[in-house]
Amino acid sequence: MDLTLIWKTLLIGVVEGLTEFLPVSSTGHIILAEEVLNFQGPPGKVFEIVIQLGAILAVCLLYRMKIWTTAQGVLRRDKQAVRFATAIVVAFLPAAVIGVMAHKYIKSVLFNPMVVAIALIVGGIAILIIERYAQRPRIKSLDEIDLKTALLVGFCQCLAMVPGVSRAGATIMGARVFRVDRATATEFSFFLAMPTMLGATVYDLYKNWSVLDWSHGGIIALGFVAAFVTALLVVSAFVRFISRHGFTVFAWYRIAVGALALTLLLMR
Repeated sequence: MDLTLIWKTLLIGVVEGLTEFLPVSSTGHIILAEEVLNFQGPPGKVFEIVIQLGAILAVCLLYRMKIWTTAQGVLRRDKQAVRFATAIVVAFLPAAVIGVMAHKYIKSVLFNPMVVAIALIVGGIAILIIERYAQRPRIKSLDEIDLKTALLVGFCQCLAMVPGVSRAGATIMGARVFRVDRATATEFSFFLAMPTMLGATVYDLYKNWSVLDWSHGGIIALGFVAAFVTALLVVSAFVRFISRHGFTVFAWYRIAVGALALTLLLMR
């Protein structure tokens, strides 16, 4: 296997795992990273689909106890567990419906570096505004999230269909607008990511099944492991960090990366 291809694959996997659950846009970073590195993954987009799956599974592993207790509670018809599970389903529905309807347009028109650069900058400015003017939180735990708040956060998630916006950023900042505290907004975003990203992965596999190429199994596996391990290390540290320091640093990071990418793209 080509050593250059190995380190590029590892780097792309690390970028996926590092950015998937941060409010900085993993899709945007992957598009920019592949552009900068001139990375040509296996045809059929199977590489991008599988490394995203690695990041999802890392979060499922980290929150396995909450998933398990919620599933048990739903089976026992425990009100608190049913309420939380219903909130996740309600929040998931807007992206599921709109994503299926707009999938072809989004993939064909919006997936380019220029859109990503602009979305990173605009999203960074939005985070600064929300962090500055967000009202005092009224929801301070996952079990307190009501269905109305969940639905509104779900509609916010639809903004992330534009590459560069960030699914995590849209859902976390949306929850902050609707007066959910930082840690709870972040953890709700993680749980919402599970059905959303799994659904998107399954849908992508279905739409691309005829052109999927699994012949580069080593490269695909390497990217998967890199994304899985990186996400495993990042997620818990991220929750601790934002609980103490907020999201401002991510806003400035987005603006800086977006401005740099925009400058480089305009100079070509």
